[in-house]
Amino acid sequence: MSAKEIDTSNRLSNHLALILPGTTVSLDIATPAGQRAKFRTIFIGYLPKKYTLVQYPDTSKLGSFAKYITQGSSITVRGLIEGHEGSVVAFVSTVKQTLQIPSRMIVLDFPKKVTLQSLRASLRIDVDIEVKIKVDNEYWKASIRNVSAHGCQINVSNGESLTLVSDKKISIIIEDFQGLKNMNLVANVCNIKSQVEGVSLGVQFDEVSTEDVIKLVQHVVVAEL
Repeated sequence: MSAKEIDTSNRLSNHLALILPGTTVSLDIATPAGQRAKFRTIFIGYLPKKYTLVQYPDTSKLGSFAKYITQGSSITVRGLIEGHEGSVVAFVSTVKQTLQIPSRMIVLDFPKKVTLQSLRASLRIDVDIEVKIKVDNEYWKASIRNVSAHGCQINVSNGESLTLVSDKKISIIIEDFQGLKNMNLVANVCNIKSQVEGVSLGVQFDEVSTEDVIKLVQHVVVAEL
């Protein structure tokens, strides 16, 4: 995974400023037992070398993880930078305190490191996106299991007859995924592996779909992060 770390003393504030106030971010919270969960919230802002502020996540979704948002707890924050190629800004910090007024907020220590990662790098994200694939003139129900800016892994149930489609172009049709609708991605099949039920296709996206692929990865980052 290609990433660049920015030291606090070396323009860290400028890079943290890439996450604009109001940007959707994710909070990665871990329990002492090693359980992890991600919750979407809003980045509010920061005071250089002092603290950062994020909105308290929706309590109805936090469940038992709410009790781990306490002073001294470690939280990873990730946000998407809008731009030509798109990048993810991430940093790890600890909770200073939570506030109730003027709204529920989490006050985090100002981070010592900020990581920037381009979505065009080898970032690969585990997902579960229901799709249809078109091979020649046949359609198959399938699911994308992981995705990057370069390609993805697709599982096809009862698709044993697809073992002969290597090196063929296919269409990946996303009818509706969390607001993304009617997306058609062109890809080339690179490898095929038989599974207990069906096959797994490793595909590389065609250049004609670059713009839509970046849009998909950005959407997945925001949805998953």
